[in-house]
Amino acid sequence: MSRLGKLPVDVPNGVKTVIQNGTFNVEGPKGKMSMPIPEGIDVVLEGSQVITNRKGDSAQERAYHGLARSLVFNLVKGVSDGFSKTLIITGVGYRAQAKGQTLGLTLGFSHPVDFPLPATVTAKVEGNTTVILESPDKALLGDVAAKIRSLRPPEPYQGKGIRYSDEVIKRKAGKAAAK
Repeated sequence: MSRLGKLPVDVPNGVKTVIQNGTFNVEGPKGKMSMPIPEGIDVVLEGSQVITNRKGDSAQERAYHGLARSLVFNLVKGVSDGFSKTLIITGVGYRAQAKGQTLGLTLGFSHPVDFPLPATVTAKVEGNTTVILESPDKALLGDVAAKIRSLRPPEPYQGKGIRYSDEVIKRKAGKAAAK
């Protein structure tokens, strides 16, 4: 039995959960989200906890057991607290500014880059070089952060580019150090 799948998910106050027609629906202060329940997995509401069980013991059901519990946990946490990712922009003249649902980036190209944000993702810019992305959807947030980072990934010689706040860039010595 999956160690992670056995753990119950606590539903905080103010979060409403409904299971109907093979989907798990959650509504909270940060918004509404839903997820289709994988085949062979039962999601049960017991009091203020959500429990995932598998119907059989096939390899597919064992694989989905922990995954389904993690997805349920992410939905509940997303609509109650939300998720955030912080990106740091490093480089001379590199900066960002939030313009509604668009993130304006100056990254050393010949033109500014306007990155449109999905409806559920919000961006705050602190000090022109720190971008804080927030969303109730963890998967969408990670995808958006990865796409922004891919516009100018950090390079190992001078460290210029966009990196995650917890990312460590392994620096290399240049040609001058080779002598």
